[in-house]
Amino acid sequence: MTLIVTAYNEEKRIKEKIENSLELEYPDDKLSLVVASDSSTDETDAIVQSYAEQNVRLVRAEERLGKENAQLTAIKTVDAGIIVFSDVATRIEPDGIVKLVRYFDDPDVGAISSEDRFVSKEGSVAGEGAYVKYEMWLRKQESRLAGLVGLSGSFFAARVEVCEQWDIHSPSDFNTALNCARAGYKAVTAPDVLGFYTDLADPSKEYARKIRTVIRGMTALERHPEVLNPGKFGLFAYQVFAHKLLRWTVPWTLAALFVITPFCMGEGDGFYTFAYVAQLAFYGIALAAHWSESLRNKSWAKIIYFFTQVNIALLDAGIQFLSGKRMTVWQPSAR
Repeated sequence: MTLIVTAYNEEKRIKEKIENSLELEYPDDKLSLVVASDSSTDETDAIVQSYAEQNVRLVRAEERLGKENAQLTAIKTVDAGIIVFSDVATRIEPDGIVKLVRYFDDPDVGAISSEDRFVSKEGSVAGEGAYVKYEMWLRKQESRLAGLVGLSGSFFAARVEVCEQWDIHSPSDFNTALNCARAGYKAVTAPDVLGFYTDLADPSKEYARKIRTVIRGMTALERHPEVLNPGKFGLFAYQVFAHKLLRWTVPWTLAALFVITPFCMGEGDGFYTFAYVAQLAFYGIALAAHWSESLRNKSWAKIIYFFTQVNIALLDAGIQFLSGKRMTVWQPSAR
């Protein structure tokens, strides 16, 4: 097992991440820790090198080309076994690697994804919301069918051979899922392997994070359109089409529906009038929740607010992507 931690200017958090990694319950002679520095310009590299006697190895990308390029620099130093990828902000439970490696007993499994848990500033763990439950249910169904189309990018693992084709301009979570499908493997979710993250220090940054994630996903599909070919990828192609492409079209469909509905209100049966009033009420609640924290804390309003916010972000990302914007390098979010 090789644990690759990707870092860029993480002098404030890299020590905590290394200490967390050194506490993992796995035989020392079978677990290597590599920190892939994306040409950090602060004290990150020096801090990592101070752990050299504890078998922590620094691999530095020669120039800053992004997270995936830093990962590739580290991948090239691994000859065999399983590679675990993790971000600095991710805290792994002591037995996380032990739980993870068991999934590779299945020869059909090429990669596994952890499940995300977010920790609030007060220390409570989120993860029971309606949206999270839906996403985790969706991951389980994909795992049972043709495999995940995207893994948790902050904590996942893959066989070395799955990482041989590594597109540095596509997100690593999509790279891995695609490479699994190419090689006849499946990427599956591991409900008992958890990655813990602290909520963003600045909640307003969450919107920017969504934009960045979607644009990178669109870029990946633009670079690998062959993945939509069912003749080559079977059900995996359908899953990419449904989970990725169709999801990105939702805000455009909703906007078109909102514009078209008033023109249908003269039909006389009242259905379109009801439909338009329902849309006005739905988006009105979302707008009110944006300005009212007390309303936003109500579970039913939170779902409406989150749904609307996500689709606005998808619309924004789509417009930026169609305008030519692409994102390769990354700035870790402050937590």
